[in-house]
Amino acid sequence: MVALTLVQQGHAVVVYDNLCHSTRELLPPGVDFVQGEIADRDNLEKLLSTGFDGVMHFAALIEAGESMRHPELYFRNNSATTLTLLEAMISTGVHRLVFSSTAAVYGEPDVTPIPEDVPLRPTNPYGESKLLVEKMLFWMYRVHGFRYASLRYFNVAGAMGGRGEAHEPESHLIPLVLDVALGRRDHIKIYGEDYPTPDGTCIRDYIHVEDLAHAHLLAFEALATREQLIYNLGNGSGFSVREVIESARRVTGHPIPVESVPRRPGDPAILIASSEKIARELGWKPRHTRLDAIVQSAWAWHQIRYRRVGS
Repeated sequence: MVALTLVQQGHAVVVYDNLCHSTRELLPPGVDFVQGEIADRDNLEKLLSTGFDGVMHFAALIEAGESMRHPELYFRNNSATTLTLLEAMISTGVHRLVFSSTAAVYGEPDVTPIPEDVPLRPTNPYGESKLLVEKMLFWMYRVHGFRYASLRYFNVAGAMGGRGEAHEPESHLIPLVLDVALGRRDHIKIYGEDYPTPDGTCIRDYIHVEDLAHAHLLAFEALATREQLIYNLGNGSGFSVREVIESARRVTGHPIPVESVPRRPGDPAILIASSEKIARELGWKPRHTRLDAIVQSAWAWHQIRYRRVGS
């Protein structure tokens, strides 16, 4: 979706991906594609030396639960390979990066909504792997004058331009709930109902992907004159797991059976963003803040996708 937004704004875009969790069919028109690994420094340098204004780095493993079972995968894939990318950028003189970070760097925050300047205490290796990258970026900035924007996502959702969430395997709540409505799953699991929240389930801040894409464009443009940017990206409202399920029931008209299971290790109870800093400094403001509207856009796309793939 970010690539689509960049093309619509007149940018020339190259997507570099190993296709481990995606397909070329999802690329928007007007985007060039190079298949490769982030760990392949020679290939990165060859590509970057052809002339780039900057890089937007999204490649990462993202499942907090899996990171609690296999932390080594996350430190290798998310942290170590990003260092290879940074080395390739510095060696080719490309000194502008927008980095896809995460709210998981905060862990269990002391205040809600969460501002950017609270202590960073990840509760899982996924969040720690992203925090390690943020620390690397700070020192690249200090030593090399490397310009970067670290965008700490909360829960990205919704769809735009005929594209939406399609992870394999899927781990995000909204598409999993919609899979039940589509008949692809029998029920949705609720991981823990004993959290210190009004209904006992985890609360998360959901940001529509179109708002996320707009923030990336603003951050990239701001790096032309600014050197270091760190921003939360969320809509400032929190919705519990049960509230998401109820929203999906309203939108789809499906009963969506649930199964209650124990908590997953490393899941914070509440993560809600304060995005006042990016609003103040770059004028960004989310347009899609209603949960039902976010779920509706995802539902419309998943119905099309379901008919297309036939399963």
